[in-house]
Amino acid sequence: MTRIEPMKNSIHSSLLTKNKVGNISQEDQLLQKDYLEAVKSFARLTYESVYVIDYEKMTFEYVSENPLFLCGYSAAEVLNLGYEFYFRNVPEKDLELLAQINEAGFDFYEKLPTDKKKEYSITYDFHLINKNGKNILINHKLTPLFLTSEQKIWKAVCIVSISHHQQAGNVFIKKQGSDEIWELDLENTIWRKSAKPTLTEREIEILRLHAQGLTINQIADKIFVAPDTVKYYRRRIFERLSVTNIVEALAYAVNSKII
Repeated sequence: MTRIEPMKNSIHSSLLTKNKVGNISQEDQLLQKDYLEAVKSFARLTYESVYVIDYEKMTFEYVSENPLFLCGYSAAEVLNLGYEFYFRNVPEKDLELLAQINEAGFDFYEKLPTDKKKEYSITYDFHLINKNGKNILINHKLTPLFLTSEQKIWKAVCIVSISHHQQAGNVFIKKQGSDEIWELDLENTIWRKSAKPTLTEREIEILRLHAQGLTINQIADKIFVAPDTVKYYRRRIFERLSVTNIVEALAYAVNSKII
């Protein structure tokens, strides 16, 4: 217990203070007038969980009713818990991971040009523990909504979905409209730049047909090739995306805006 409590305090401090926001000016306040209505409308259209973090108050400003993120709580209960929700429902090991991501992510954002900061988003995987005690690996995407006049991230929107990976981590920063990706080397806490995997038009077509629910034989009939040819393309897709099955391939392609 003696060892764990200082560690928790360190994690708690990192999560709550790394992007510490000072006083919000009247001009900053006007920027976010009525914006939550748009967020709520988006949440009604997606199966994914949506919530908004307020870094000035270090709490949640909005939590959607979508159940994936809630761990058995109501949206109102999670909204009331705020950051305490993480400390109650994320395993100790993954709390350490979140502290590391938090530290590295804000360091990355602070170095970006002011007019480009809103073009970047971060995605990573960690476990939630539901009320039955079961771990669920979720994917967490976060992007800035509002910056203060001092260019601190004031509010951010987060989207939660089921991860297609097998373990926590998988930390990437992506820039809108760019194929460049930065992956966090967790062992050394270093961002490494790479390019987004690319697929041929035929491979994208096959992924889209799979997304429509077609079988291998149905896809073969539709594009006038043999089923073995479809299987060949699938293997190439798996290799390019570094996944092991079509479910993972579809999840990766959707999350990366390939299809």
